[in-house]
Amino acid sequence: MQFRKATWEDLEAINEIYNQAVEQRFCTAHLEPVGMEYRREWFAQHDPEKYPVFVACQSKEITGWVSLGPYRLGRQALAHVGEVSYYVERGHRGRGTGSLLMEHAMKKAPDFGLTVLVAILLNRNPPSMALLKKFGFSEWGVMPGIARISHDSADHLYYGLKL
Repeated sequence: MQFRKATWEDLEAINEIYNQAVEQRFCTAHLEPVGMEYRREWFAQHDPEKYPVFVACQSKEITGWVSLGPYRLGRQALAHVGEVSYYVERGHRGRGTGSLLMEHAMKKAPDFGLTVLVAILLNRNPPSMALLKKFGFSEWGVMPGIARISHDSADHLYYGLKL
């Protein structure tokens, strides 16, 4: 598997993978698939020199992506903290792609001045919680029952790791 910084040409695949997570439920707080306009705006906010998006490629197919984004943008005391987000194409889940994405993000984060990573997720997403714990993340905070998906609620969790 190879990793590279995402380009504008990758946005359709990135968005498709993300929308698979939306459809699965409890993998994101979006309830409806997001459109390409949203994805373009999101990508424009990810300066590749500070907050990059990386894609995992296998035989030219994008199998997943990971982003390093700002945490509380503009708050100078938190400029060294990055929010890590990751999504794996449904046909590649359970094959180690998520682990490889996380390894890559953790390895690259210091290159962008990030010394702390946080992940924000729902407690109804055990695979993501397990992945984070595997890499040494621990639960730093919880907002109980604030996410509503259909008639169910979920906690919003904050996991963190000092690199």
